Amino acid sequence: MPERDDKAADLANAVERLVRETGVTKQQAAELILLIGMNWASLIREAKILRASR
Repeated sequence: MPERDDKAADLANAVERLVRETGVTKQQAAELILLIGMNWASLIREAKILRASR
């Protein structure tokens, strides 16, 4: 199932990028992506709010 592999790779790449750009944990990044989707501006905004609340 190549399409499924592509989606898993996309998710992993997005998690790594969100962690690198915002400083949230991998678990937090994955949860945000599952909740919000791949809207990058929203992910960045929510990750920064989450990081600031720690």
